[in-house]
Amino acid sequence: MTELSREISEIWSRLFDHRPFLNGEIKFMLKEFEEKRGDREVENLFAILEKLTDIKDTQLEKVEKASKTALPVLAEKLNQALQLSEEIETDYLQLQEKSKQKLAENKEKRQKEWDQFIDDMNFKCQRIDNTFEEKEEELRDLYADLKHKLNITDK
Repeated sequence: MTELSREISEIWSRLFDHRPFLNGEIKFMLKEFEEKRGDREVENLFAILEKLTDIKDTQLEKVEKASKTALPVLAEKLNQALQLSEEIETDYLQLQEKSKQKLAENKEKRQKEWDQFIDDMNFKCQRIDNTFEEKEEELRDLYADLKHKLNITDK
């Protein structure tokens, strides 16, 4: 039983106790940063700090002066651009409205032309039908007259 508990304890420590692995990783990280890299990171941080203080001391005033002169001009140009874009938008909307009206007018005009065409075609068809009926009546009369004359001469 004790041997079984020892084996279970050993399995549990292998599965859930990560201290040996973590100790190795910690030692590797310390070795990496302390021995190989040395003080490079610290020196880099100090160099960055020096550059920042230099910029703060010398360049900040230049940036303030430049912003005081450039920002109002930039704001004015932005306002002009905004006004132009609003004008373009209103022109575009007006043009779009005009084009819609023009399309509606053209559609109405085409519909009237189509209706007129259909009426003309119906009128022409009616005339043709009337002419055909008249010619048919004339031919009937002619053949009736011929038949009548032929019947008279035969007797």
